[in-house]
Amino acid sequence: MRVSRIGIMGGTFDPIHIGHLIAAETAREQCDLHEVWFIPSYAPPLKANEPGVSGQQRYEMVCEALESNSAFRALDIELQRGGVSYSYDTIMELKHRYPDHTFFYIIGSDRINDLPQWHQIEQLANQVSFIGVERPGDPINLDALPAFIQARVQLIPMPAIPISSTAIRGKVKAGKSVQYLVPDRVYSYMRRNSLYEA
Repeated sequence: MRVSRIGIMGGTFDPIHIGHLIAAETAREQCDLHEVWFIPSYAPPLKANEPGVSGQQRYEMVCEALESNSAFRALDIELQRGGVSYSYDTIMELKHRYPDHTFFYIIGSDRINDLPQWHQIEQLANQVSFIGVERPGDPINLDALPAFIQARVQLIPMPAIPISSTAIRGKVKAGKSVQYLVPDRVYSYMRRNSLYEA
C-alpha cells in the first residue's frame, strides 16, 4: 500500500456546512493531501451541549455532503466507539488500521488555541501534524502555545466564511432558509427529516 497523506476533519457536524467543505478543500490543496476523512464525533470533550440530532443523522448528512468529491470520505469510527470522542484514541485506531498513512488534523483558529487542553496532547502531537486554518480577523498566536505544539502546526489562510452550525440550527428553528449555507443534498436531507425545526 502506498503511503498517503490523509487530512482528518473532526467535529459534531451538527450540521455539516459549506465552511467545513471549503476548509477541507483548502487544506487538501495547500498541504498536498491525498484525501480528507470526515469523522463525526459521538460526544466531543470540549463542548458542553449535546448534538442537536442523532449521531446516525449527522453521519448521513456528512455522507450526503461528500457525495460529489472523490477525495473526501466519511468514517463513523467515533460513533461506533461511543463515549467521549478523544482525538488521540481515534488517531491510534487509524494508525493501527492504516499503518502506511500519515495523518494531519485540520482545525480552525479557535481550536488551535485549545490544543493544550486536548486529551493526551503530547502523545497526540507525536503521532500527527496539525493544519491550522487561519481565518481573516481570527489570527492564531502560535507563540502562546507550548513549543512541542508549535513544531507540529502548519498555518494556512482560508477565505472568510462566516457560517457556523449553531447559526444554521438557529435559523432553521426560527423558520428561516439555510439553503446555500449547507450543500444541496444536506439541505434536502434536513427538510426531508424535519431536522432542527422548532
